[in-house]
Amino acid sequence: MKPKATVSVTDPTSSRSSALAPFRHRDFRLLWSATLVSNFGGLVQAVGAAWLMTQLTDSATLIALVQASNTLPIMLLALASGALADIFDRKAILMFAQCFMAAVSLALAVVAWQGWLTPWLLLAFTFLIGAGQALYNPPWQASMGDLVPRADLPAAVTLNSVGFNLMRSVGPAAGGFIVAVFGAAAAFAVNALSYAPLLGALLRWRPNIAPRTAPPEEFLPAVAAGLRYVFLSPNLMKVIGRGALFGFAAVSVLALLPLVAKSHPEGGSMLFGGLLGCYGIGAIAGAALNPRIRTRFNNENIVRMAFAGFALSAIVLGQTQATWMHALALLPAGASWVLALSLFNVTVQLSTPRWVVARALALYQTATFGGMAAGSWIWGSIAGAHGLGDALTAAGGVLLAGAVIGVWFKVPEFGTADLDPANRFREPALRLDLRGRSGPIMVMVDYQIAQKDTVEFLRLMQLRRNIRRRDGARNWALLRDLEHPDLWSESYHIATWDEYVRHNLRRTKSDAEITEALRALHQGEGGPLVHRMIERNSVGPEDDLPLIGKMDI
Repeated sequence: MKPKATVSVTDPTSSRSSALAPFRHRDFRLLWSATLVSNFGGLVQAVGAAWLMTQLTDSATLIALVQASNTLPIMLLALASGALADIFDRKAILMFAQCFMAAVSLALAVVAWQGWLTPWLLLAFTFLIGAGQALYNPPWQASMGDLVPRADLPAAVTLNSVGFNLMRSVGPAAGGFIVAVFGAAAAFAVNALSYAPLLGALLRWRPNIAPRTAPPEEFLPAVAAGLRYVFLSPNLMKVIGRGALFGFAAVSVLALLPLVAKSHPEGGSMLFGGLLGCYGIGAIAGAALNPRIRTRFNNENIVRMAFAGFALSAIVLGQTQATWMHALALLPAGASWVLALSLFNVTVQLSTPRWVVARALALYQTATFGGMAAGSWIWGSIAGAHGLGDALTAAGGVLLAGAVIGVWFKVPEFGTADLDPANRFREPALRLDLRGRSGPIMVMVDYQIAQKDTVEFLRLMQLRRNIRRRDGARNWALLRDLEHPDLWSESYHIATWDEYVRHNLRRTKSDAEITEALRALHQGEGGPLVHRMIERNSVGPEDDLPLIGKMDI
């Protein structure tokens, strides 16, 4: 009797690494340090843009749209950037994005220095900088897996948050000082200069890129493959949905903070920068406590705490008038922001194989930053129509609802499957000279399964069905022979031969374990028999020519 087939899993967080473990890797240290300078410049620019808008207009909607103009491009462009990052050289994309943002920032500084800025022109410049950030974010986040081992990935994501929020604790205050003393144009110039160290670090980086064993995907099919993978992954959809809701409600504080500062008699760019500094200090505290919190609470409880903590901050900001109360309220807001978004980010990365990780991160960022863009506009409109306090209090109510929703839509624990490539596929020796675009391809796999193993076989085939569809198969079906009930056939279609090769190269070690479990149930001699066929109604004189001995990859 054959033993019941089982599928094992490995836990990437079972042996937790030190919070500073990523610093052991030279490239991570170099890029992380250079990113600090870039983040400082970006935060100085953000203060300059937000405060300058309060001087150009009294419209609460336009002031809130400064935040929206930074986040809307990420919603619109992140998926395209994620597809490009999975197809092409990530380093080249990162460098192009940095050069683009530096050029836009320099142009913004010149236009501001000349006094030519209008509210809509300022929004246009901030939108372009946001577009550069949208191009930069997915390949940068996906590159964490190239910079550090999988075991150090949660720590690397957290350190990225720490670095950003270290600058958030000093950058806004410095930005407020620069704007107050030298004007907004100087803040924009500082940002333009801040890109130089990161460009230098990227030039020195020599990523270890695995050689391609299949032609690169085309852009539109790559986008479709990313959408298909995420939509067929329920755990990823839960993370993306909660991230969108959190971004929508939590952005109210950042979008309306210039109005909170302006509401005080002593309000000015210095106060605005100081309040942002308090937010950054809270974020640093959240990042520092993050490893300890992760060991004591599961992911869903951490997310609920983040929603509730940010809700408390928004309500206090909306219902109190004292400056010191506002400063204190921003501490838990910053901590909650880091706890939620870093957890969402790590969960996506650990639940996605490398071939599609940039696209999965892009879809997560599309949803989260799309929520922020919509929230910035909606909360700004509510503040203009009903007052600042009502807008912040309403946002707090939505955040509390987001915590309750977790009862039905729990954020999963970190991915436990081994998502490294299986690297077992070898292109078969065909007897027809197919081109890469030849197709459609139909695949049939024959199994011989004993009646006593039928229930386990069907369970495993449901897992196989999800894997096949997620990796690009269409029209999947499982058939049973009526005259020989122990004979089963799995069938599916793939658009082209190149897609078939990619389909198999996408197989992970976790997927391969399911394959081995199915092989263990197979009763016939050797393994299950695979038939690869091409659909043909007619054949051109130069197509499908016989060819014997085609080399394996």
